[in-house]
Amino acid sequence: MKTQFKERKINIESEEGTEKFANFLAENAEPGDVIGLIGDLGTGKTAIAKYIAKALGVTETVSSPTFNIVKEYRSGRMPLYHFDVYRLPDGESLLDIGGDEYFEAGGLCVIEWADIVLSVLPEDTILIKLEYTDKEGERIITIC
Repeated sequence: MKTQFKERKINIESEEGTEKFANFLAENAEPGDVIGLIGDLGTGKTAIAKYIAKALGVTETVSSPTFNIVKEYRSGRMPLYHFDVYRLPDGESLLDIGGDEYFEAGGLCVIEWADIVLSVLPEDTILIKLEYTDKEGERIITIC
């Protein structure tokens, strides 16, 4: 999927826009891809993960894995490994719990708070930064 993206900024003005963006990510995802989501609380990281899951055909209820670190969903067109690494101090902690094994497990990894573990993510990770704007409900998404 990495070849689908060039560094760019996208203005998302609504929940529907967030879903459309996540659908694009899911449609272009391949087994082994890693998507890192970076942004403050409430910028839409979990929403993007949920919409990706929906677009992949995941039938389970998708929720933030804050206390589990990772949740696995296998009902879609490929496994989805949804991480929330907010409670980890650094990338080495992700390695210590075997998080890197998911990168080679043949599914799509979506990692919330990816900036915390950036040092151990695969080189071809697609990083998506989400930021608030002055307009309510609007976000700027930077893909890098």
